[in-house]
Amino acid sequence: MEALKNKHRHYIIYKPYGYLSQFQSNSRQQKKKRFLGELYNFPEGIMAIGRLDEKSEGLLLLTTDGKTSDFINSKKVEKEYYAQVDGDISANAIEALKAGVEIGFDGKKYQTKPCKAFKLDTIPNLPKHTQKIRDDRHGPISWVSITLKEGKFRQVRKMTSAVGFPTLRLVRVRVGDIHLKTMQIGDVIEVDCFF
Repeated sequence: MEALKNKHRHYIIYKPYGYLSQFQSNSRQQKKKRFLGELYNFPEGIMAIGRLDEKSEGLLLLTTDGKTSDFINSKKVEKEYYAQVDGDISANAIEALKAGVEIGFDGKKYQTKPCKAFKLDTIPNLPKHTQKIRDDRHGPISWVSITLKEGKFRQVRKMTSAVGFPTLRLVRVRVGDIHLKTMQIGDVIEVDCFF
């Protein structure tokens, strides 16, 4: 019974657009925001491993184990994102993303590390977005895959803007070997472990 009580719990969720990657806030400005606890009755001590900003969606891992969180947050684990961008992203822009671009972070200039990036040939099979997004009737759009081992605040959005193709929709589809697969927005799956 004691071993079961001390067992850590782990969850894979599809974070919806418009939710903060936290469970509560004492900030007066955030009182009307939506939090992860609305999706499921998570156990005490649960924490998000990394974050997705309010306007981003997709794969988010949650755990009660600080060591697991520290390992995944380290630079060892890849995170892959699909970004829908404004415009038909060029080969030069993709090469710039791969090499690393300069973005603003904490009021300073930051050079992103080299990463994997490529233009997706087809529109990814993702759940319908809950917010209205400009579509190709108003000019070309394209999708790009970006895989990072770092994760500065709003990094992918800042990277695509830096190469001239602002992000319209951002979905994290993979963390390490864990994929979003056929999960739907708001889904919560409890797992025994992540790796």
